[in-house]
Amino acid sequence: MKLLSDEELEALLLDLESDRVERKENAKHKDRLCEAICAFANDLPNSGEPGVLMIGVRDDGTPAGLDVDDTLMSTLGDIRSNGKILPPPMMTVQKRRLRGEIVVVIEVEPSSSPPVRYEGRVWVRIGPRRAIASAEEERRLAEKRRWKDLPFDQRGAELASLDDLDLPLFSDEYLPQAIAPDILEANERTTEHKLRSLRLLTAEGHPTYAAILLFSPEPRQFVPGAYLQFVRFDGSELTDPILDQKEVWGPLPVVLRQIDEICASHIHVRSSIDTSDLELRHPDYPKVALQQLVRNAVMHRNYETSNAPVRMYWFSDRIEISNPGSLYGSVNPSNFGRGATDYRNPLLAEAFKVLGFVQRFGIGVPTARKALQTNGNPLPEFNFNDPNQLLVTLRERP
Repeated sequence: MKLLSDEELEALLLDLESDRVERKENAKHKDRLCEAICAFANDLPNSGEPGVLMIGVRDDGTPAGLDVDDTLMSTLGDIRSNGKILPPPMMTVQKRRLRGEIVVVIEVEPSSSPPVRYEGRVWVRIGPRRAIASAEEERRLAEKRRWKDLPFDQRGAELASLDDLDLPLFSDEYLPQAIAPDILEANERTTEHKLRSLRLLTAEGHPTYAAILLFSPEPRQFVPGAYLQFVRFDGSELTDPILDQKEVWGPLPVVLRQIDEICASHIHVRSSIDTSDLELRHPDYPKVALQQLVRNAVMHRNYETSNAPVRMYWFSDRIEISNPGSLYGSVNPSNFGRGATDYRNPLLAEAFKVLGFVQRFGIGVPTARKALQTNGNPLPEFNFNDPNQLLVTLRERP
């Protein structure tokens, strides 16, 4: 993402007629900032140019003398990863000196995957107007999506149709959490319109692969590796007897809940009494850590070129979770699990946030580490050596 020069920013600062810039004296009203970012990401005029939100600037373009500290910069930078704007916008937050004063400049690139929503609403901007998009404006945004450039989960499954989706699961569970209630009440929006506006249906009427993974009762018809293999061994080797074995498949919301239940049934809890005669419970593995690491594996795996499942092998002394596909994009072994985010399957990541399986982006591994440490387990061990899979090993609590 190429940043605008000082000369370009100053020209936008003084151009009161431009639809590419919005000015705010301060950052007190965070909702309005997020609405502006959402609108720039949607780029309804199809300018192809970044929108610029300037904070610490009056409406007439003069600097307001805003005190720009690290707390403010951190708060603004958090907008991208807190999961309230979906899909997450491509944006930069920087301190720049314009007209002799420090201001905050947020540059927002047009999304390749509109419509973009802030808390379930699509915001657009044409000229000075910023408002919730109409059904027609949402349709226009969906039509300008660049399908050929999109990740696998946003491409159409050309052999699939709406008949391959569990539409009640979509309408009853996903829609109320993905779209604001007042937008849902608009009677001109058909089921196809709603699917298309959420990037779950192509213009030709084919479900995207994300829709297949999320809502198809038989996802393996279209994505052969779309299941999770669970094996519990009576020992520490692959050759030891098997105590339990399951292949879990179906719509991902159902799969993730089933895996939670399987893990809960296999966790062994020891009890002890403290000096106050209170019972203390000590699970061999904390449920939260297992949830986070399994969901990470399902969300980030390679569905496009691998037919292998996500595997969860539970031994007597450890648990191994492996997923096809190693680290992706800007994430590498040095920044992995330290807040770095990049998504092989961005629409699945968005859906996990909508459905509540992810609370915010970039904290799954830190959350798992903290839960293991609190429970007395060793920290998880990540193996990045195999380019075709990522393996995490959890050791039992002593």
